[in-house]
Amino acid sequence: MQADLQRALEKPIDQRKWAMVIDLERCVGCSACTIACKAENHLPPGVVYRPVIEEEIGQYPNVTRRWLPRPCQQCDDPPCVSVCPVEATWKREDGIVVIDYEACIGCRYCITACPYGARYFDFGDNYTDDTPALQPYEVMASPEYGGAWDRRGDESPIGNVRKCHFCAHRLDAGMLPACVTTCIGSATFFGDRNDADSLVSELIGDARVFRLKEDLGTEPKVFYLA
Repeated sequence: MQADLQRALEKPIDQRKWAMVIDLERCVGCSACTIACKAENHLPPGVVYRPVIEEEIGQYPNVTRRWLPRPCQQCDDPPCVSVCPVEATWKREDGIVVIDYEACIGCRYCITACPYGARYFDFGDNYTDDTPALQPYEVMASPEYGGAWDRRGDESPIGNVRKCHFCAHRLDAGMLPACVTTCIGSATFFGDRNDADSLVSELIGDARVFRLKEDLGTEPKVFYLA
């Protein structure tokens, strides 16, 4: 995947089409991706870019369990963008849906519009509220969108809507998303769908592939293998 990533980065940004493929047969529900994402983006309580949803399938006695990691689906036709009254969220040329924390007014229309429940509001909570002092990891600046976002007072990203962005700051630096590099089951794949030789292009052609709520026509760029 790293070679695929480097090959994609050699192309102009408007010629890349990032996609993620998650193999549910390989996912063991360890939530390492969730934790890696929280650590990478310095996420506060209640903000989870990559939850792993547990599903029970079948009826007793023929019951199985499945885990479904659910990041932002990075829709090609994102319902969250058109409802933003201040144009604080939009789709980059490479297809990643992003948020301008400086422009976001925290109205949360986009949270309501997202059919996947993939957006969260930063209420300014900390893990060690009501204790003598915040821990150092809680005041470390988030590197999202190439910035250094300190969570102090009422400044952004506190009071903003937040979401998965495929670790755009890592991609721009030539690194795969944190959730991909920490998956112990090798269940998550990432690359350029516009590259016919990439691993994700091969996996998207698998007969097991499906996307969430395809009937809505949002054209997610996260694919699952059943």
